[in-house]
Amino acid sequence: MAYSISEAEALLSLKKSFSNAEALDTWVASTSPCSEDDQWEGLVCNNGQVTGIRLGDMGLQGEIDVDALLELKALRTISLVKNSFNGSIPKLSKIGFLKAIYLSGNKISGEIPEDYFQEMRSLKKLWLDGNEFTGQIPSSLSKMPHLMELHLENNQFNGTIPDLDNPALVDFNVSNNKLEGGIPASLLKFNESSFGGNSGVCGEKFETKCDEKGKKEAPSPVPAEKNENTIITDNGNASQTDKGKISTAAIAGIVAACIVVILLVAYLFVRSRKKKGDEDFDGIIGKETNEDAVEVQVTAPVKREAPAESMRKSTSSRKSGSGHHHVKGVGELVMINEEKGIFGLPDLMKAAAEVLGNGAFGSSYKAVMANGVAVVVKRTREMNALEKDSFDAEMKKFASLKHWNILTPLAYHYRKDEKLVISEYVPRGSLLFLLHGDRGPSHAELGWPARLKIVKGIAEGMHYLHMELASFDLPHGNLKSSNILLGPDYEPLIVDYGFSHLINPANATQTLFAYKAPEAAQGQISHKCDVYCLGVVILEILTGKFPSQYLSNGKGGTDVVQWVASAISEGRELELLDPQIATSRNNSQGEIEQLIHIGVACTESNPRQRLDMAEANRRIEEIRNEGGKGSRTIEVIPSLRDGYADSHNVLGAQEHHSGQSRRSNGSNSSGRKDNFEFGIS
Repeated sequence: MAYSISEAEALLSLKKSFSNAEALDTWVASTSPCSEDDQWEGLVCNNGQVTGIRLGDMGLQGEIDVDALLELKALRTISLVKNSFNGSIPKLSKIGFLKAIYLSGNKISGEIPEDYFQEMRSLKKLWLDGNEFTGQIPSSLSKMPHLMELHLENNQFNGTIPDLDNPALVDFNVSNNKLEGGIPASLLKFNESSFGGNSGVCGEKFETKCDEKGKKEAPSPVPAEKNENTIITDNGNASQTDKGKISTAAIAGIVAACIVVILLVAYLFVRSRKKKGDEDFDGIIGKETNEDAVEVQVTAPVKREAPAESMRKSTSSRKSGSGHHHVKGVGELVMINEEKGIFGLPDLMKAAAEVLGNGAFGSSYKAVMANGVAVVVKRTREMNALEKDSFDAEMKKFASLKHWNILTPLAYHYRKDEKLVISEYVPRGSLLFLLHGDRGPSHAELGWPARLKIVKGIAEGMHYLHMELASFDLPHGNLKSSNILLGPDYEPLIVDYGFSHLINPANATQTLFAYKAPEAAQGQISHKCDVYCLGVVILEILTGKFPSQYLSNGKGGTDVVQWVASAISEGRELELLDPQIATSRNNSQGEIEQLIHIGVACTESNPRQRLDMAEANRRIEEIRNEGGKGSRTIEVIPSLRDGYADSHNVLGAQEHHSGQSRRSNGSNSSGRKDNFEFGIS
């Protein structure tokens, strides 16, 4: 443009370049884009200037007036995800001061010029996934020294993967393209899923070799066997005589014989297992497992009795805590919560079981009993600090906890050298998996309202534990995203609390995450260590990054505490956000900033400067979905509208709770206000 124009004029020019822009009705010339009373839709403002444009999922089409964007001197982030823009990539490279570009889920096609990113030295986040790009990945991407996130998956890029030696790169994905050749050394730190869906990629990660030209080595041809039935035709091709052909009936006979042999082997294996009687499940819980989780399937009885009859036979007492289930010297199973009925070790032994994983305390298994009830069995050898009477008292104390953000145990089994703790199975799984392991529809639903609801529930549950277990040095002791399960409507359920009282002090430093608090190295253990853990979880939820604090070897992940603190000191908080939040219209800048600062206050290195749990909960509770300072009412994110939002409206916006703990008076194991049957699979 030949002359400078106002931000309002620039934005109206941008709007004019779009077609189907009804969603931008608030963009009118008579108002100010960053007005505190009536801010234009899809803008992020700071000190009266536009710093971000977030126009995701608005049905926009047409051109993108890049010259108009050049007039927004404070613009740092632009998101146009899940629209219908097509044609070649817009010339956003002209805006050298951009720090984040999100164009995921459009129909942009064609090749990206080799030098496109040459001058974009400030860019930190680039998301071009889910488009129709072709050609080679431009090598100019390596010229961006601050690039942290690069997503090019689900396109049609071809050729080799360039050597992107960007020192800050922590998030990378080129899966599901048409790439080939080896993986550059600078990118070997990323796992196989970052490169999957490219049939021509080769190297050690894929257990395939690259040839001298760097391409995937072709498989060795299998030489044809020469036999008397093969003849050479006039044109030099080999063919078989009728005598050498195998009839269809013969092939069918061979296949049938193979099936019979497989079934016979399976039958003999099951018989050998069943002859051991009650050792089906005991064989799992009584032996060490490998480090890698594998599925263990134990066959259930062919004839299943009715649940009531089965319970009568397997249970000698129906009183909670009496549990006299002596089975071949294994010991007794003590019921401390009858919410899911009464069961004994024989029911677990006959259950279909699979390994869920191996954690600091030991292995966990999912067991589905004959009546359909699914439970999680946690097996540990670490809880040896107390004798049986004291251990019984502590477990019963846990069972007395009633809060809908706390998952209480159902039963336990005591042996001097080994303990089993049985809890309700929660199908949705852990917060850890949803944030880092699942990039499907469930992860797509994790917009700002859902994440704020999760944080509020965790804080309330932790505050409740700190009141009820106030005598413990560490009321939880092991709070991390893997120990937060998600129930219906993303209501968090805290597990593995109070175990610090049960394990040997010598094992505590290796077993409990609370010992990662900075002061723990000097032997200072207090309730503030739990607050530090809460802060790490809050920062993990906001950034979507896997915290390096979770790893014992310190290799991998992101030091979320240091990363966020550095960003705040430089005034770039909103660059930290998980793209699932950053690209959503349904967030509030004021609320997000509040929660970021609470997370930082919880992770202060000096415990005296750190918040206590009650104050952290109070501050989080004050973040209302009606909006903090300078924020607007949050809407339900589109992906939640089907079925979920119909019955619950805005996540948390119409569900503001008082400062009192949301404590249930019911008896269900997680203290939930509704009797959700999510233990049934």
